[in-house]
Amino acid sequence: MLPVPTGRRPSRPFTPFDFQLVLLRRMADHAPGPVEDARRTLGASPADLREANRRWQAMVRSPRSRPALSRYRSVLGEPASRTPRRVGDLDCEAWRWPLPLWPDLRFEVLAPAAGGAVWNAWLVRAPGAPVPVLRTLEDLTPWSCTVDEAARAFAPARPLEGSAPTRWGLALTAPDVSGVPREVVAEFTWGLLQRTAVSGPRP
Repeated sequence: MLPVPTGRRPSRPFTPFDFQLVLLRRMADHAPGPVEDARRTLGASPADLREANRRWQAMVRSPRSRPALSRYRSVLGEPASRTPRRVGDLDCEAWRWPLPLWPDLRFEVLAPAAGGAVWNAWLVRAPGAPVPVLRTLEDLTPWSCTVDEAARAFAPARPLEGSAPTRWGLALTAPDVSGVPREVVAEFTWGLLQRTAVSGPRP
């Protein structure tokens, strides 16, 4: 007996291409210019960004969702590297994948050595890639640096709670071109700088 048609087509696999669109969709709120350029580079439409994000959120929120680490692995494949790391008293692993849209970066997932859960997921600088020179406020342009790079360049920087799980903030002091120290709030999405806000000269 033949199966009865349901009228529903099976969804296509969720690929690294789609995952890049998910990252871009979240970044679009704060850095629409770079996102628009990247979208065109990928040959994707605004609707493609929305659809990729919809599918990703459906996977994350599904009651049958697989563990977070398995989800990243199913979408991105086997990581290019797995590095043991110690965070406080806990042993963990840093899994990293290349993404074509950001050749000088890697998507890093930090997980307990036992696997399953994910503590952090963001973009970091690729090993051997040129590190940006960050000396003044003008160097803090969208997509110019990662959270760690900004924190090191303008230490001491104070972490700020982000408006979403994929967002981070740093309160730091950076000199402008005239050398006047400025209080700055830098906002990051998936670990990549999106925008800065200057609150004024440092007293």
